[in-house]
Amino acid sequence: MTQVHGGRLVSKALLRHGTTHLFTLCGGHIQAIYDGCLDDGIRVVDVRHEQTAGHAADGYARVTGRPGVCAVTAGPGVTDTVTAVANAQRGGIPMIVIGGAGPRALADMGSLQDMNHVELMRPITKWSVSVPSTDRIQEYIDAAFRIAQAGVPGPVFLEMPLDLLMNWADDAAPATSPLAFPPRPGGDPSLIERAAEMLREAERPMFIVGSQLRWSPKREALRALADAIEAPFYLNGMARGGLPYEHPNLMTRSRKFALSNTDLCLVFGTPFDFRLEYGRAINPKARVVQIDLDGNELGRNRKVDVTIDGDSGVVLDQLLTAVKGKKSPGWLPTVRAAEDKSRAKMLAEIESNVSPPNPLRVCAEIGKRLGKSDIVIGDGGDFVATAAYVLKLEWPQMWMDPGPLGTLGVGPGYAMAAKLARPDANVVLVYGDGSFGFHAMEFEAMVRQKIPVISVIGNDAAWTQIRRGQVELYGVERSPATSLEYTRYDRVVEALGGFGAFVERAEDIGPALDAAFASGKPSCVNVKIATSDFRKGSISV
Repeated sequence: MTQVHGGRLVSKALLRHGTTHLFTLCGGHIQAIYDGCLDDGIRVVDVRHEQTAGHAADGYARVTGRPGVCAVTAGPGVTDTVTAVANAQRGGIPMIVIGGAGPRALADMGSLQDMNHVELMRPITKWSVSVPSTDRIQEYIDAAFRIAQAGVPGPVFLEMPLDLLMNWADDAAPATSPLAFPPRPGGDPSLIERAAEMLREAERPMFIVGSQLRWSPKREALRALADAIEAPFYLNGMARGGLPYEHPNLMTRSRKFALSNTDLCLVFGTPFDFRLEYGRAINPKARVVQIDLDGNELGRNRKVDVTIDGDSGVVLDQLLTAVKGKKSPGWLPTVRAAEDKSRAKMLAEIESNVSPPNPLRVCAEIGKRLGKSDIVIGDGGDFVATAAYVLKLEWPQMWMDPGPLGTLGVGPGYAMAAKLARPDANVVLVYGDGSFGFHAMEFEAMVRQKIPVISVIGNDAAWTQIRRGQVELYGVERSPATSLEYTRYDRVVEALGGFGAFVERAEDIGPALDAAFASGKPSCVNVKIATSDFRKGSISV
């Protein structure tokens, strides 16, 4: 047992929980934490905007399965992370934000950057608290990790005043050890049996599996159930990649058809929000089984026949044990026909050699170059949504996007964290040209800290996901604020020390991507893309 300063207590606690990287933007209130991290071998990764530090902590959690951690200074340092914290809260991502504060002795006296951080963060976190004393720092960090991972994962905010971090205390670890893995509840056996009976009786069952599967200790149960049950499976969010693209039960382009015709819809870890038209997208005559870690979500927005409060993977495994197998004569081939018809429409654009290239063609070229453990990050609207349908991912490959809050600007933070957490993987950041503008200076941070991320911009000189509907409603002359220019963003990245390429012809996409992958630098392949009707009619609100 040794007397150490509070910053060292922070790093010791983080190290016990397996933290390898701390994402931050410098500030005087939190410098003691950096000093501790240097002693304990935690890499300090600095960014150019605190929002990126928050997104990086979020991205680190998505890749590793453990809470990511960022540290920001008081006042505007904390307020700049609010968007990232809100995004993690809506997406169910475990992360810990450490916020600096002026000395406790000077609270409410007008010290530099003094404000009420705790109340600001309370509505968008699972726990928001000010650590009361130096000797309790480790205790509070342990609690933060437990709370961030319990039940539905989410963000936690810990305020640490300057004097607490500078004061000294004993470095003896708290008696409670970190959990090896947070407990994940199974479903009530009687409810599992009711759901199993419905599945046995159904003629047209379907499965929707969402992001909560990422945090399950039984993620492999998805593949096992899909192998045994003859039904279409639709994966969204971080469940994407849980089945190989060629799996006969995996569907990506026929969900609307299946939802309209199903007689039993089983929904795992996905709320009845705008993505399912608040539950109204499901055939009103169908029976519905809803599984969620958050009991408050069960039955929200529509009538549900069976509600199971539990972990998606554990319940999938329970359901397989109860049902063993299931045939649905005629149903899966019918859905497959609708799926193949929709995919065939995509194929013409994927194979098109027209210049400027079609967005589907650009995304297909990216897909050809992805390795078995590579990570794709979507930061944008229309171009990113196109990539989500075109790219054929399979775990351990990953897809990461803003999620239901729709937060643009997540890309650089996610990408930096992903590359640091999985250094042998290629990390490809699929950008809209609008989104690039949020945090372009993070390429300086990537270059300086040698974090080689490959970015590909689908440049259509517009906020197209918004502009398409705007023009349809009001006409071109009454559609302000959604037009951009075909800006040379690649030159911005080059000026910051990275690799840049500008592409206007379909035949140049492949060579430019190959050069970016081989460069070993943060890179930007800026592709001027043609318009496409692929996303016509998609909602943007």
